[in-house]
Formats: sequence, C-alpha cells, structure tokens
Amino acid sequence: MENPRGIELIKRKLQYVDKTYWTVFILLVVIAVIELFSASSTLAFKTGSLLGPVWHQVKFILIGAMIGFVVQLFPSKIVRWGGYGLLGVAALCLYLMIIPGSPFVSTINDAERWFKIFGFSFQPSELAKLGLIIVVADRLSQAHDEAELVKEFYRTLALSAFIIFPILLGNLSTALLLAGVVFLMWFLARVPLKYLGGIMAIAVIVLVSGYFIVEFGYVRAHRPMTGPFKRAITWVGRIDKFVADDDAATDGDDDYQRNHATLAIARGGASPLGVLPGNSVERNFLPLAYADYIFAIIVEETGLFGALVLVVLYLVILFRACNTSSKYADYGAMLMVMGLALMLTSQAFVSMAVAVGLGPVTGQPLPMVSRGGTSVLVTSLYFAILMCVSREQNEIQAQVEQSRADSYEDVPEIQLD
Repeated sequence: MENPRGIELIKRKLQYVDKTYWTVFILLVVIAVIELFSASSTLAFKTGSLLGPVWHQVKFILIGAMIGFVVQLFPSKIVRWGGYGLLGVAALCLYLMIIPGSPFVSTINDAERWFKIFGFSFQPSELAKLGLIIVVADRLSQAHDEAELVKEFYRTLALSAFIIFPILLGNLSTALLLAGVVFLMWFLARVPLKYLGGIMAIAVIVLVSGYFIVEFGYVRAHRPMTGPFKRAITWVGRIDKFVADDDAATDGDDDYQRNHATLAIARGGASPLGVLPGNSVERNFLPLAYADYIFAIIVEETGLFGALVLVVLYLVILFRACNTSSKYADYGAMLMVMGLALMLTSQAFVSMAVAVGLGPVTGQPLPMVSRGGTSVLVTSLYFAILMCVSREQNEIQAQVEQSRADSYEDVPEIQLD
C-alpha cells in the first residue's frame, strides 16, 4: 500500500541533499575502482580471478552508497542516539579481543585487529572511532556553562581512555589518531586551556617514557617483550628506522614495502601524469599495494596530478564541514561534523605521508580508496552523517528564507501622499 505522505517527505528531503559531499564520495569511488583494479594484481594471481578482488570491493562500495543514501535522510538526533549503541557494541568487541586466547580474534595481513563471529570478520576499532566521536560531541554539547563543560570534559576523558586502551594494544597509530581528534573536539568545544595543556603534558610524558623504556630495556638489550604491550618493540623499531634511516631498527617487511613504495613514487614523479593507470610495475612487488600503500601506486600511475586531486578531495571534506558547522544552530551536530571530518582528513594525510616516506609505517588505510570491507562501510557512514547534517541545515535555511519571504508579502502596501 502506498504512502503518499512518506514519499512526498522523502522527495522534499532529497531536494536539499549535499551535492558537494556526494561529488567527493563518487570521485573517491571512481579512483578506488580504477586503482584497485590495477593494484590488486597480487590478489588476482592468488585467487586466479582477474575481476574477483575488485568485484569483492565493489560490493562493499555499493552497500556503502546505499547506506549513505538512506542515512542522509535521517534526523541528526537519531544519528547521535545511534552513536551510543554503536560505541557500546564496539567496546564489547574490543575487550573480548584482548582476552588471552580469545576465539573472536582473526588475523589478517599479519595483524590481529579483526573480530570474528559467525564467519564474518570486521575491525571494531573502526566502529569505535565513529561511535566515540559521535558520543563525545553529544556529551560536550550538553554543557551550558564552564562548570558543566569541565564535568563533561572529565567524563569524555574517562570514556575516551576506556575505548582507546584496547585499540592501543593492537594499533598505536589508530589510537593516537583518535586521541588527537578527541583533543581537537575539546578545543573546539572551548574546554579551558589549562585542562588541555595538562592532558597534553601527561600524554607527552607517558609516550616519551614508554619509548625510552622499550628502546633501552628491550630493543637495545635484545630482549623479547611479552604481554599486552608486546607490539611496542615493533612501534619503537619503526620510529628508530624512520629517524635513523638504517636497517637495524626495524624488520625486513617494513624495509621492503618502504623501498618499493619509494620506487613507485619516483617512477610516477618522472611525469606530471605518471605512467598512466594499468602500467604500474611496483604493484607486483608491494604486498599491500591495494591497502596501506595504495597512494604510492596512485602516484606511480597518475603522477603529481593524481596526488593533488586526492589531496584536494580530502581537503574539500574538511572545508565543507567547516562551512556547514559555521551556519548550524545545533551545537552538538556541529561538533560531530567537525570531529568526523577531522578524522577522515587526518587519516588520509597520515596514510599519504607514510606512502611517500614522510612518516613511520602505521598501517592506516586511505579512506574510501584502500581495499577493506569494514573501512569502506564505516567511511560511507562518515559521509552519510556529514550529508545528513548538511541536508538538515539546507532544509532549515530554505524554511527560514521562505518564512521571511512570506512575512514580506504580508506587509501592507503603504501609499505616500
């Protein structure tokens, strides 16, 4: 049975969709499909199917596009309520994974970051990033004066520590990235600088102390490290390698990937348009050319032009978020939009920096471009929420303008003698 009122409501909402976000989303999808077709040659060889790896990713992209289309029509308040549920599920999965001998842990690409249940695997850290940003934005928006803001600061600090701790055990870069975005959200919410300075000082002391403990107590002493922080030796080794640029500080896999990524960048940099899509050589040598190092393949095949296009697309996300939040009356929605945009752009630039040798190896995927089902679906949710808030703002503005126009029409015409 048809619902004319519901159909009319959807049509009215579709008039106010954010075309800028959709344009960026579609362009990133086009880049992803083209480059994954080229960069997935090693996967195609393993599976014996030329189109199989790409089609696998395209299915996730199509699901993500449907998610974006539907969620953009939701009221932003529903999105914020859903953030609490999402964060709860993510937290449960994260803590189940750190139990010794947990049957829920799945190892993919030599990393134990996937939660396995009923034959499906996903990264709960991706869900946790999204959920924490939404919840922190909502909590900070509840404060009506400085005293309440300080209370919410401590509450979100405790919540952030609770969520970031299990992420830290398996993925330092993701933990630091999420912590940095939450810190910027506190700054945008105007948490007093003395509290932000205190947190920054504590974080620096903990990180520096941890580095020297691992460096001199384990790495240079050639002692193995066990327990929940066993990956700390790998983190310190990667930092040592990046700073000292020698082969003694890290493992062979990292050297191999960085070297071939550098060759890809150099080969693509020889021409403004690179060697053109489909002509990459280094895709046959980079084990994760379709994931962590896909930006190196993009530069090899499209040169400086392709690199600049990607940089501009991610910057458009941030600038569009700034523009939307500057006009939005809902403070919580504004913080949420800025947090999500900051996470997307910062992750993108970290991934690109690693690929071109400007940072230690981190394993951060390029949002919407790197291969990975969880990453694509969650990134699609980021876009969906950004589009939801922007669509709502466009609709409110249209109503305000219509109200003003109607009020002008009601003014009686005045005749002057």
